[in-house]
Amino acid sequence: MSQSYAPAAASNVSPAPRGASLADVLELVLDKGVVIAGDIKINLLEIELLTIKLRLLIASVDKAKELGINWWESDPSLTGGPGKIEAQDGDGGSATELQNRVSELESRIQGIEQSSSQG
Repeated sequence: MSQSYAPAAASNVSPAPRGASLADVLELVLDKGVVIAGDIKINLLEIELLTIKLRLLIASVDKAKELGINWWESDPSLTGGPGKIEAQDGDGGSATELQNRVSELESRIQGIEQSSSQG
């Protein structure tokens, strides 16, 4: 005995899901953002030796700014060039102050060398 099936009504059937391309997924992730959070704990005989807390946010720059995240705008290692870094040394002096001090000392050395060669 053969049976035939009539196709379902078009209004009740949704199209088969098509595979999303990598570009579509990336666009969605950057537009909405993704948060990945996790903790890694290493215990030995019920004594906690190490805890690592991981927090990862993947989003576009616009979405991050919308969420109030903009640490990269004030990070000296990202915003300054080689001559613009204002890192603090152990005594609280900036790199610019140290560069000025080195220039001053080099000038003094040149002055001493010139006076000793003339006299």
